Amino acid sequence: MPTPEQMEKMASKPSRPPEPPVPAPGPADDLPEAYWDSIIRDPRGQIRTGVPIQQRRLSEIPRHVLRVTCRRCDRIVEIKTVDAVRLYGQYAVWKDVGMKLLDNGCQEHTGRLEEDGCWPSFETT
Repeated sequence: MPTPEQMEKMASKPSRPPEPPVPAPGPADDLPEAYWDSIIRDPRGQIRTGVPIQQRRLSEIPRHVLRVTCRRCDRIVEIKTVDAVRLYGQYAVWKDVGMKLLDNGCQEHTGRLEEDGCWPSFETT
């Protein structure tokens, strides 16, 4: 325990001014570089950075069954990848094959040519 003289001496010394607090980043501020580096290096992010399924060639799709659904009429068309390759070729793009499978089959008709037809959603199972 300090003596009374030591306490007076400590009280008479000017103390350092407190450092201003570092503001937390707000929604409009840029995120630090370390954050983006960790996002890029995360192996879970590598899965999503690949080519979307609808833009892949049939030979690049590892799944056995391909499914395309219409978001308007809820019609579902499935085809085995082996059959799709046999019918359309291994270099055919899944989006083109899916559109051919859905052609002239949409149950929702508006009477306007540009709005008629299926709205595809591509999936794999």
